[in-house]
Amino acid sequence: MTHTAIRPPQADDNAQDVRGKGLGGNSVGLMGSAVIGVSTVAPVYCLTSTLGSTAGEVGLQMPAIFLAGFLPMLLVAFAYRELNRAVPDCGTSFTWTVKAFGPHVGWMCGWGLVIATVIVLSNLAGVATSYFWLLAGELTGSDPVAALDGNKAVHITTCLLLIAAATAISYRGMTTTKSVQYALVALQLAVLVLFIAMAVEKAGSGALPGGGVDFSWSWLNPFEVGSFAAFTAGLSLSIFMYWGWDTCLTTNEETVGSDRTPGRAALIAMVVLVGSYLLTGVAAQMAVGTGTEGLGLANPETSDNVFAALAGPVMGNALGILLFVAVLASAAASLQTTFIPVARTVLAMSTYEALPASYARVHERFRTPGRATVAAGIATGVFYTVMTLVSEHVLIDTIYALGLMICFYYALTAFACAWYFRAELTRTPRDTLFKGVFPVLGGILLTAVFAKTLYDMWDPAYGSGSSVLGVGSVFVIGVGLLLLGAALMAGMRRRSPAFFRGEVLTTGTPALVIKD
Repeated sequence: MTHTAIRPPQADDNAQDVRGKGLGGNSVGLMGSAVIGVSTVAPVYCLTSTLGSTAGEVGLQMPAIFLAGFLPMLLVAFAYRELNRAVPDCGTSFTWTVKAFGPHVGWMCGWGLVIATVIVLSNLAGVATSYFWLLAGELTGSDPVAALDGNKAVHITTCLLLIAAATAISYRGMTTTKSVQYALVALQLAVLVLFIAMAVEKAGSGALPGGGVDFSWSWLNPFEVGSFAAFTAGLSLSIFMYWGWDTCLTTNEETVGSDRTPGRAALIAMVVLVGSYLLTGVAAQMAVGTGTEGLGLANPETSDNVFAALAGPVMGNALGILLFVAVLASAAASLQTTFIPVARTVLAMSTYEALPASYARVHERFRTPGRATVAAGIATGVFYTVMTLVSEHVLIDTIYALGLMICFYYALTAFACAWYFRAELTRTPRDTLFKGVFPVLGGILLTAVFAKTLYDMWDPAYGSGSSVLGVGSVFVIGVGLLLLGAALMAGMRRRSPAFFRGEVLTTGTPALVIKD
């Protein structure tokens, strides 16, 4: 395959070794890119699965924790924006960390993104499957239909069909993906607005039994969290809720204005997300409080699926079904768009000879990384099936290990920004802040969360409560996945020595001053 160098108008001279990959250019605009970013995060799914857990950790300071989790994500987003302007490449974190720190660190960063995405894909497929049968039971009024989700054969078969459908849509290109996502994201946000309005109305009228709470500005103060342990636990959950916004950047080679539009889209997506989380969290607390009984958000019997408990009481039986539809749409939409970053990262790694060359093939008609997309779908299906059949505890612990991977590759990318632009950091105040201070601060915060999570994972009580030789299973899985990446990298080093000698994608700093 012949590769051509990409030279966007404002890309720096050190990016001339960046290779074109044959993707369909100018397929996505600013709004489409932002919608894809929001969709990948899956806000309705994140809220139903995390509101209760976060309330259980920090009580009424849940909105403050949402803000605290937004801060490191925003700081890292600035790093992504600046790196994308200089080197707009669909390999994003992989490509940028190679250019900043060299091939070995870059390869492991790319591995962190790929394995985190496969874990998320399997989790999303499982959630979408569960909500499919739950919604089917609600619509038919049949408990036996809803109970089909508990049948492993039915559950796994449905899950594999959903994965296949999402893979097929992603395979057909960004235009198809964008069209599907406009409808699914609009549905999610519309139902959230309806839920927020009805929850606030119910809170004002006192129509719900139990612990509604009057709004207080103190809910936005993170310093009122009861303990540092509760704060870090809540922060870890909050950071997970924002994961996926960087999908906007992995579509940069297919976006109109590849050097600027993806970064702007990422910031728009994050503002939409933090607004949705804050308003929903405040409305839910006003309506039912954060108690551990009844409809209280921290009730352990309902905290892992808050909207299932609140749909009827807040919105009524008829409109409440819309909330079930929104969660299913959220998980399904995210399942489809989450194929974008993993397929394009694999495509980039293969193009730069860090993975086998076969994954660098782009479909002639759809201009998508066809083989990489299909491989991601197969890997997700196999992973979920094996984990489900082996042990539900292992599957749960794998999901808990996800936070480690997210912090790992986000932090590396943030530090890569400051190091890559180190020669420019004193050029202007803007360069100092957006290329240096903000990314480094974001990287430090995520590194702290990484270290704290690693420490907590050692305890067998973390996650499902299982252990291996007295060490928590989540720790074993999380560290084991990183070690697996290191082993695969060692194998690729023997197969592709040129990449690991730095001869394919060079390390260095920008040689051209970038005009704003």
